[in-house]
Amino acid sequence: MPLTILSDEDVRILLHSLTRKDVLEIQQALADALHYYSTATDDEDNGCSAGYQPKRIHLKRQDGNTTLFMPASSNEGMGVKIVTLSDLCATTIRPPPPTISSPESVSPGASISSGTKSGSASSNSMKDALNLSPSNANSSPGSARSSLDVSGMSIEEPYTYKPHKPSRHTSTTPFDVPPDITPEMREMKGASTSPTGSLTLLNNDGTVRGLINAAEITAFRTALASTMLFKKRSNVHDITIFGGGKQAYWHARLSLLLRGSEIHHLNFLNRSFENVVSLLHDLYKIHWPVEIHHPNTTIITPMHTEYQRHLKSTIRASSVIFCTTPSTEPLFPPEYLTSSEGRKKGRYIAAIGSYAPHMIELHTDIIKQAVAPNHKHHHHKHAKQGGAIVVDSVDACLKEAGELIQAGLVGREVVELGELVMLKREAERRRKESHSSLDDDGVELKLGGGKKNGKEPADDDGLREWLEKGNVIYKSVGLGLMDVVVGAELVRLADAMGIGTRVANF
Repeated sequence: MPLTILSDEDVRILLHSLTRKDVLEIQQALADALHYYSTATDDEDNGCSAGYQPKRIHLKRQDGNTTLFMPASSNEGMGVKIVTLSDLCATTIRPPPPTISSPESVSPGASISSGTKSGSASSNSMKDALNLSPSNANSSPGSARSSLDVSGMSIEEPYTYKPHKPSRHTSTTPFDVPPDITPEMREMKGASTSPTGSLTLLNNDGTVRGLINAAEITAFRTALASTMLFKKRSNVHDITIFGGGKQAYWHARLSLLLRGSEIHHLNFLNRSFENVVSLLHDLYKIHWPVEIHHPNTTIITPMHTEYQRHLKSTIRASSVIFCTTPSTEPLFPPEYLTSSEGRKKGRYIAAIGSYAPHMIELHTDIIKQAVAPNHKHHHHKHAKQGGAIVVDSVDACLKEAGELIQAGLVGREVVELGELVMLKREAERRRKESHSSLDDDGVELKLGGGKKNGKEPADDDGLREWLEKGNVIYKSVGLGLMDVVVGAELVRLADAMGIGTRVANF
């Protein structure tokens, strides 16, 4: 086989060319690998088993950057991802608090400085700045972008994207996503928390099969795993995403690709308004080969004068929450979810942004409540708890996931995602037997199946109710196995689509 080389642009075009069917097939390949990782023993000689996965290495350099070496093995071959996290990646910069000289100096309804260069702007000014001429209504991949200056803006009310109905008119509304962004915004986006590096794939005989830019694939494979359980959720009407980088982008795109019109509202909470505007430009305005559903979309930032009120109402209304930030403090107060009112609704929460013991996105009270013994009789009606946190790797998360470490969790309080998903061959067999609980395609839940950590599993109906309707928290710190498996699938698709560069007889 030739060596396939995929640049960052190649990867972006390839990923945006994936149909829903393509995504489900790659997701199933990843689910199979995670299943073997969690269940295969050393005696089975399975390349995906935990015993075949070398430990990652962290190298902290004098310039403040950290380089990660992540070797991995799969049934198809081997690989290693080498990525560098800039010093910015490991530092969470929190926005400065509003500067108020004295209580008497602020009149009702007055604008408050947010610490930006230009101070704050009124909501009308913001809307005017975002109202663009029809000549720049859309962009295509790689097209030139005109100037739109939104620097220094604060938000006096949530910025909401409202999709337009088909019309002969081409004008945009003040709430439309800007089709063009400034070079300054692009530079800001480039200086994000995304890792840079490459993924090298080897065949089982050691020959090089692929060389892939890792900037985009890291976020894609993480979102691919996060959306496995999301795919089976009964309610995905309201999705909230913390963050504005590549992880946030791919969680949004895959969610919209997998569940489409079932998603009614998409909310972004991020300290940088400009970063989310840039994200939405890429999500909605660029004509990618495969387009996605456009739900009502809202941006909320801490600069909002009523941020806490909007934060609480948004969290309470959400049926799905994706946390994608390297935060060192909880993203919202725990009582939003731990109170009787907060527990009435079942939610799926995926926390993938924190990757070190000192980082934390979810308050430990939320984690502790999720693993508390489930009492059948409540004075108030509560959504079902599973008594465990779902993780990609028990060993890795108990050593690196700040939420679990700070909450003091132990092995019996976590369960690996690979133990909850069904192998492709098993799902296909059950579909032929006409199991009504299975979808037409894609990853399925594996219910029952013996003891886990010395405990009998819940009955199938109870486990299904928890995973599909209850409060489920998924925590991931990432596995090299994910990169190798997803990378191999992307190389296969790239060869079929003619994307990238091929070198014969390397």
